[in-house]
Amino acid sequence: MQRIQFLRLFLAAAFAALVGGAAAQTVELEGVKFEPTAQVGNTALQLNGVGLRKRAIFKVYVAGLYVPQKATSASALLAQKGPRRMAISMLRNVDADSFSGALNDGLRANLTEQQLAGFKAQIDALNANLKVVGETKKGDVIHFEFTPDAGTRVVVNGQSKGTVIPGDDFFAAVLRIWIGDKPVDGDLKKGLVGA
Repeated sequence: MQRIQFLRLFLAAAFAALVGGAAAQTVELEGVKFEPTAQVGNTALQLNGVGLRKRAIFKVYVAGLYVPQKATSASALLAQKGPRRMAISMLRNVDADSFSGALNDGLRANLTEQQLAGFKAQIDALNANLKVVGETKKGDVIHFEFTPDAGTRVVVNGQSKGTVIPGDDFFAAVLRIWIGDKPVDGDLKKGLVGA
């Protein structure tokens, strides 16, 4: 009897390890690998989804969204608190004006005039940070990271660029560029929300 019970426990543990291992695998898209978890501050985040940003026929970048709790709706992802990361890997060179222009277009498309006015100082700081970054090259890895104790920072190839921008609500506004009601790329949004 003890043998059967031991065998059942062993099989249950083996099955749990197999299922858990399958759920926590590296995801690859366009040759770029995204780890199943990422550390931001003192918090381990989970990869929610990945997607490809295209403009016309050009593949611009692949992106992965890391959050405290996986979700399959944009509204649930935008409502999350705590550290978060939008990880972008460039597939082509993009000049600073084009990159910041696209981000600003995304903000204007997803925020009201009143919200834009309220975030003016933070948007100006983000644009200044992107100017510090300059041209992004194929292979560059850009993180838009948020931690509650500091704010939003831009990290390029592991190096923080510019100043840290305060405000949890601002980071949610930045995420709307990719997963808002009018995202920069609908297919990219579907990938990031895991659809």
